Amino acid sequence: MPEMHYPIADAPAPGTVTAVAPGVLWLRMPLPFVLNHINLWLLEDGDGWTIVDCGFATDEARGCWEQIFAQQLGGKPVKRVIVTHFHPDHIGLCHWLCQKHGVIPWMTKSEFLQAHNVLARGAAVDRDALRGLMTQHGLDAPRMKWIDERENLYPRGVPGLPGAHRRLRDGESFTIGAHRWRVVVGYGHSPEHASLYCEALGLFIAGDMLLPRISTNVSVWPNEPESDPVGEFLDSLTRYTALPPDTLVLPSHGLPFRGLHARVNALREHHRTRLASVTEACATPQAAVDVLPVLFDRTFDDHHLLFAMGEGIAHLNYLMHRGTLRRTVDGGGVYRFVRAEKA
Repeated sequence: MPEMHYPIADAPAPGTVTAVAPGVLWLRMPLPFVLNHINLWLLEDGDGWTIVDCGFATDEARGCWEQIFAQQLGGKPVKRVIVTHFHPDHIGLCHWLCQKHGVIPWMTKSEFLQAHNVLARGAAVDRDALRGLMTQHGLDAPRMKWIDERENLYPRGVPGLPGAHRRLRDGESFTIGAHRWRVVVGYGHSPEHASLYCEALGLFIAGDMLLPRISTNVSVWPNEPESDPVGEFLDSLTRYTALPPDTLVLPSHGLPFRGLHARVNALREHHRTRLASVTEACATPQAAVDVLPVLFDRTFDDHHLLFAMGEGIAHLNYLMHRGTLRRTVDGGGVYRFVRAEKA
């Protein structure tokens, strides 16, 4: 099976573009995080352009967009904005872009509703609910002080949202310029993540579902504490192997790459080994906080501890739902997971 390789060695500088295929332009926007960039895409659309993903709402990102509008679009307007999912680096400037160009976003219904829920400080970001989930899974009070102190980055990165959308559905296809694109919905990272595949160009705009060097975050959150995002993500990977192995994958972070099947296999193996390690650790009862050293070889600051805990719970839930582990509650009300006895 072909290994991964990167046909384009250098990312475009902010405010510039790189052509990755006929009528497909790659642009990169800065992010104010450790993961310091996001890849966005411009698709030539007849007498205009389609934008795929929007960037985090900073003045620097707006300036990059203005430079691209002035210098890179050949005077043609933006006709359509597509959003892969609700995370702030993808939807942040959507409202600004849509107002500027007089359009509404194309996105799946679940992602549209989740964005509005989170921006309105709904269940997904409720501090009491988050504290309850973390307590239930073993995080002690001193390490939860950050929940009250941490900034909610969502309204900073997403200062507003459009009130309407054009719904994307899994499997539908539509024409952008001279080519047909098909929606491929994936799960586990977000509620209903939309990736886009063009057979004629051999391109897959993967969003966050297929990244070249880091594994996609798959976490349990307070609004769905019994969920199985690891299982959903692994099921989604199976769908991507239906694409040709020489497909050029356009990820949201990192460089475009070939070797889709090799990457899927590597991600499967990554999760297989982590799940095996968690199962071994649960020879004695373990809370999610106890398995973090098993899953990760580093310590976390307050912000990243949230995502690490979410992934820890997700891996335990996966094993519980499949009967490998059973969940108990100790005297302090903390969930502990232990290997199920074989019949």
